[in-house]
Amino acid sequence: MKLSPRERNLVMLLIPSVLIILILRFTLPDGAAPTPDAGAGSVALAKQRVARLRQIIATTPARDAIFRQTAADLTDREHGILQADTAPQAQASLLEIARRVARLEQIDVRGGDFGAPKAFGDYGLVYATITMECHIEQLVNFLADLEKQPELVVPSEERITAVQPKQKLLNVRMVLAGVVAKKLVPEKKGPGAF
Repeated sequence: MKLSPRERNLVMLLIPSVLIILILRFTLPDGAAPTPDAGAGSVALAKQRVARLRQIIATTPARDAIFRQTAADLTDREHGILQADTAPQAQASLLEIARRVARLEQIDVRGGDFGAPKAFGDYGLVYATITMECHIEQLVNFLADLEKQPELVVPSEERITAVQPKQKLLNVRMVLAGVVAKKLVPEKKGPGAF
């Protein structure tokens, strides 16, 4: 292997530089000898670190308890999520809940139009539109009973018109929303994606 004249010059400069650095490194002292104050500073620093670690270790059981309580609260709240494998199944479940609650008030729920599922933070929402004819008291009781259900179902939109005002008979069109797992909501694709 032949070296060019430029490379030979670099090697000739590099070898003496490395030798000078090695000689200086091993012959000169690393610095001033440690003073008693420098050792005390490192001991004080080590004591501070140990005290901080002890504080962290002391709070660990409390943090674990808070984490367990928070996880239990989340599990409790997520108990009301509609359980289904697909969004249409969740919408059918939502419609069935509305019919079950309406039966308690002797209301005949009709309809079953389903809106597009939407993302809602870490969850999703599915929609079902229902129509019914009922008295004012029945509607109020229906809404109160709907709130008492273990599932997370709420009215999203309501259109109420009086059919027979003297008998307090109403025609109600209501969109119900139910909370589902986010995996049931189809992802929106960009304008160029297929």
